[in-house]
Amino acid sequence: MSEELVTITNGELTARINPLGAELWSLTDSSGAEYMTDADPAFWGGHAPLLFPIVGSLSGDVLRLDGREYPLPRHGFARRSAFSPVHVEGNEARFRLTDSPDTRAVYPFGFVLEVSFRIEGMTLHIETSVFNPSADPLPFSFGYHPAFAWPLPGRADKAAHKLVFEADEPQDVRRVSRETGLLLAQGEPTPINARELPLNEDLFRADALIWDHLNSRSLRYGATDSTKLDIAFPDTPALGVWQVPGARYICIEPWQGHADPEDFTGDFPEKPGIVLLAPRETRSFRMDVSVQPR
Repeated sequence: MSEELVTITNGELTARINPLGAELWSLTDSSGAEYMTDADPAFWGGHAPLLFPIVGSLSGDVLRLDGREYPLPRHGFARRSAFSPVHVEGNEARFRLTDSPDTRAVYPFGFVLEVSFRIEGMTLHIETSVFNPSADPLPFSFGYHPAFAWPLPGRADKAAHKLVFEADEPQDVRRVSRETGLLLAQGEPTPINARELPLNEDLFRADALIWDHLNSRSLRYGATDSTKLDIAFPDTPALGVWQVPGARYICIEPWQGHADPEDFTGDFPEKPGIVLLAPRETRSFRMDVSVQPR
């Protein structure tokens, strides 16, 4: 994996991005405190992969379309693709990925995927856009998968951290099958109480917590009387929260889409959560990460 990271900064925050996957590897403040994962390979070596053109797994890891099958692994190919830096200056950078013979072998569509990073004050703004250059609708899903430090910089214990949601979230949470990676039909009662989700490793022993229809479009992550992150995701209606128990990160993942439901047997454009983007149109997805010092 390339480690020729692209650095942007405004003096208050510094972000380092790997063009392989246009993946955010580091977010630090002026003191050098790190807000992203340590990427310990004993647990998971990812940082913040971009999920495109699918989120999660397809049934049998194949994309079905008009009687044909295309092999497309979990979370798609963007996270392992080399993006071109098209603009890097000061506090902002933009990266681009377009379709190729390799992508068309697993995803038979034209696309332009652009990811921009911009720092203002103590906020990192990330915006990903999907453009359809073709004459036919473009089906896709997209997701962010950032792994933030758990615990965050500061003196708070890991057990003191929680998520505080913008809105009430009374609905059941969903899980995926450990065997197939597909979305289980049966939900389970939400662990959120009064908009708060206290974090502990036991929440993730059955894999990720998934909200396929989330009311909130922002949340706060951190501990009382310590550093916090405000995370806004105005364009994504689903959310995954995940870690490997024992690791020093928590993934807070805004999604448009999710894994195939266990009983889904249709073609890819019919899959729940898929966007059908009209010809010559663009769809954008924003995520803002704001550091709130103690």
